[in-house]
Amino acid sequence: MTLRPAMVTFDTLDATTLADWWARQTGGTVRDDSDGWYVMVLPSAAGGPVLAFQKVPDPTPGKNRLHVDLAAADRDAEVERLLGDGATLVGRHEHEGFEWVVLADPDGNQFCVSQEHTAS
Repeated sequence: MTLRPAMVTFDTLDATTLADWWARQTGGTVRDDSDGWYVMVLPSAAGGPVLAFQKVPDPTPGKNRLHVDLAAADRDAEVERLLGDGATLVGRHEHEGFEWVVLADPDGNQFCVSQEHTAS
């Protein structure tokens, strides 16, 4: 048996607004079949996971225990674009030559952006 990550779901007070934000960032398509209670962002590329946003009465307290890692051909340009569209900078990190930037979406969910790796 093999499992394949198919969807990452976020709890939020406003599923539509947060789904719209993530769709702009990833180039995905918003699908709302539940009147704003459960909204999905379908990936623009085949094989990518669906991002889902479910409306909850109270935000999840504390730091999220799961986060999305994103890769970009030009990490710095994407980070600047994300910051310009409402993300906040949490920190910049480097470990053994690998660098990444931690950001938070408008709801405070943290995610990482790194440089895409090319095969040598």
